[in-house]
Amino acid sequence: MHPETFEFATAGRIIFGCGKGRELPELLKPFGKKVLLVTGAHPERHEKLKRLIEEAGLGVEFQSVRKEPTIERVNEIAEYIQRRQCDVVVGIGGGSVLDAGKAAAALANNPGELMDYLEGVGKGKALPCPSLPYIAVPTTAGTGSEVTKNAVIGVPEASVKVSFRSAYLLPKIALVDPELTLDSPPEVAVNCAFDALSHLLEAYLSLKATPMTDAVCREGLSRLGGGVLMAYWMKPEHLATRVHVSLASLLGGLALANGGLGAVHGFAGVLGGMIGAPHGAICAALLAPVLKMNYSVARENPTKESQRLLGRISEVSLMLSRNVGARPEDAIEIIERLARSQNVAGLGKLGLKKEQFPTVVEKASKASSMKGNPFVLSAEKLTQILEEAF
Repeated sequence: MHPETFEFATAGRIIFGCGKGRELPELLKPFGKKVLLVTGAHPERHEKLKRLIEEAGLGVEFQSVRKEPTIERVNEIAEYIQRRQCDVVVGIGGGSVLDAGKAAAALANNPGELMDYLEGVGKGKALPCPSLPYIAVPTTAGTGSEVTKNAVIGVPEASVKVSFRSAYLLPKIALVDPELTLDSPPEVAVNCAFDALSHLLEAYLSLKATPMTDAVCREGLSRLGGGVLMAYWMKPEHLATRVHVSLASLLGGLALANGGLGAVHGFAGVLGGMIGAPHGAICAALLAPVLKMNYSVARENPTKESQRLLGRISEVSLMLSRNVGARPEDAIEIIERLARSQNVAGLGKLGLKKEQFPTVVEKASKASSMKGNPFVLSAEKLTQILEEAF
């Protein structure tokens, strides 16, 4: 596709700002009388929200997702929605919760089971009917799931994660309130921020990038530059940095959904299913090694594509360092320094074994995200990345 020919799809409405979460009860009213709240492992945290929704004259039910959503759990929630005749679904939590709610809301309004629609392990059918109205309210800053049209589902028996993908999965409303991220545990905040950074960086370097995704990536990367991430981790109560990272996360979701990703996520999807480590932690271990490999390939092969990539990496260095004299290498050094500062675990500590490398490389080379990587990387180069990230 020519870069001047593109599509850009996102949530029906995006609402961003501190305190905006309090508008949820009013936003729900046009969609019906009975609300299902899909939450994380502790639904009791949302009792105040439940009361506010009830005071608005609506009925509220809860379903929780304790870890990443599985086929079985999504089917259960969809059946609950149908049985209780819920009119609208709200996902409030991290990326796993948002994906579970998104998938269940779609499945509840369509025939069959989730396996009928999954890529790879299932039948891969297209959804025939729109989803039930769905509102996504993130409480972490990283995944951007509130503005994407896919849900990542775990298939434990096959040790894989797969995508449930359809334009019908796009939420009616993405409600992003940075104040809701204030309670994120430190480890979650670190992993999610690396996820947001990898979304923006990979989408900006992606072969599938468009003028629209370039625009949101530039804004997002600029929001994370100049020490913002270090301040975000060191002073969790500082709301100004929460705003920057929440906005960067939202922009990263817009970018990945419309401009593709690269080798970090090509590996991450495979590794997530195999070793069960948090997605953001896997991205944190891989981000610098993948960028370093792409930079090395570009320098060794002076082609038009290489010149494009080197120019873009230089721009990333400028945005992250806010230094007009930035070199391409600075982006790699900044990411490595961020990883060291947070004691980011290597893939070995996250559970990968070296004898698994050939399987990971074989599966990752076929992953859809790999198609956006600036270069086709050989099995040898993919193995080198795993070695460095280990």
